[in-house]
Amino acid sequence: MRYILDTKNLTVSYTTTKAPKIDGVFLHNIKNEILGKSYDLNIYFVGEKMIKSVNQKYRKKDYVTDILSFPFLDDNFGEIYICLKKVEQKAKLFNTTKESYLNYLFVHGMIHLLGLDHGEPMDKLEKKYTKKLNIFYPY
Repeated sequence: MRYILDTKNLTVSYTTTKAPKIDGVFLHNIKNEILGKSYDLNIYFVGEKMIKSVNQKYRKKDYVTDILSFPFLDDNFGEIYICLKKVEQKAKLFNTTKESYLNYLFVHGMIHLLGLDHGEPMDKLEKKYTKKLNIFYPY
């Protein structure tokens, strides 16, 4: 595992052959805005095999997804797994850049860490934060 960013409350690492382009300051701002400054967050960029394995093990779902979020019992810590291959596919689907879709996924994953699941309350928060942070919103 290699690290892109490793600071007090935010660690970003990857196991893929290519590291994504990440603006650490911007990512910190997203995290602090949604989760708060004291929230400890680990973000892992993984391949299709790894995300499918994590999805199977912890969610009993047998498919490759773009993002998985796991809040821990301690309300101040969570992990996000992102599959870069799926990010590329979804970016094309939504006719945007990988970086724009990735920024949206950061927001999406962090809102899951707040305890929300897909539906209207989550959609409202995604719209609020993507607008406030000037981030692409695909829906």
